[in-house]
Amino acid sequence: MNWEIVERELELRTSRSSGAGGQHVNKTESRVELVLDVAASQGLSRRERDNIRFHLGNRLDGQDRLSVTDQSDRSQHTNRKRALSAMRQLLERGIRNPPKKRTAGAFKANSRKRLEKKKRRGEVKSGRGRVRW
Repeated sequence: MNWEIVERELELRTSRSSGAGGQHVNKTESRVELVLDVAASQGLSRRERDNIRFHLGNRLDGQDRLSVTDQSDRSQHTNRKRALSAMRQLLERGIRNPPKKRTAGAFKANSRKRLEKKKRRGEVKSGRGRVRW
């Protein structure tokens, strides 16, 4: 991932923050939303895009866009920094390779135990036959 290119591709949106804050909230746009179009990003390789779709598929909208919002502070500048940090962490977590699939199979020790148990059970059953004098 080339963060410099990805950072330039981010779309920055600001809006008025919700919640408490009185008149300050009503007149400043301190809420920050960062949006990245994953499908069109030049800073991500094809493999990284696929990994992001795998790991962060529930965070993507219908057009393969990933968004992060922050409105925790009164300052737009601080919220922008936090949103950038959150986006970077999210992308770094998303570009890791998916876990390898393991083939299901019995452990050797379990197979051996099962066969021994079967053999013992067979011996018990063979002793139940007709008694010959």
